[in-house]
Amino acid sequence: MNATRSIGGFLELARVGNAVAAGALTFVGSFVAGGLDTLWAVALAVIATAAATGAGNAVNDYFDRDIDAVNRPDRPIPSGRVSARAAAGFAAALFLVATAAALSLPPLALAIAIVNLLALLAYTQLFKGLPAVGNVVVAYLTGSTFLFGAAAVGPIAPPTWTLFGLAATATFAREVVKDVEDTAGDREEGLRTLPIVVGEGPALALATVAMAAATLASVLPYVDGTFGPAYLAVVVPADATMLGATAWGFRDPAAAQRWIKRGTFLAAAAFVAGRLVTVVG
Repeated sequence: MNATRSIGGFLELARVGNAVAAGALTFVGSFVAGGLDTLWAVALAVIATAAATGAGNAVNDYFDRDIDAVNRPDRPIPSGRVSARAAAGFAAALFLVATAAALSLPPLALAIAIVNLLALLAYTQLFKGLPAVGNVVVAYLTGSTFLFGAAAVGPIAPPTWTLFGLAATATFAREVVKDVEDTAGDREEGLRTLPIVVGEGPALALATVAMAAATLASVLPYVDGTFGPAYLAVVVPADATMLGATAWGFRDPAAAQRWIKRGTFLAAAAFVAGRLVTVVG
């Protein structure tokens, strides 16, 4: 097999872009918590998050290889670019890197890392096929990147909890929209995702309601005086993007889930802006 093609397959297996993005969210969690004085701890937390995310993606593809043969035949394993055995070994190596990086972090951060690693390992086999449960697990894992970053440098401050809730809810909505997009393959595999159990319309309605609640809650750091107008100026467009994209899932789930993800990162930028103004001021 061509070496470049094989390396590309491993990078795609880990979803390198997603792994790097998850590490960036952990960095944001540390910054919002005000702990960039301990850069070594921040770096270890970022490495642990990126490695664990890559490992989780690889594990998911390993167990989902039959489903992906229907839904995503171009992915590394069904396309033959990476063997199932090599994918499992790759995931194990990344989990080891994540564990090594997390071991020297404070107890709360280490506890979050352990819970997340166990959840990543159990997700496909235990949670993914259960209506809404798999969505909630992925939502928690995404939101917890901020908690992990904060815990790596000190106590978890209230704005970080708000960021966790907003990111987790946005991710829940995005996962429901993705399930709508993947209904054909999931049904063939016998999975009981939320759209399959309750119908695509009710599932998307639930995602929209959840997103609306999250966007309303996102103004709390402004209302309680934690962050000022700079935060509000960024979080409002982020809220509009996420809420509008979720509603768009009724028409185009593929485009909707991509825009929800973009909105989530814009919301994270709002917290960075709010914290930055506080530090500079």
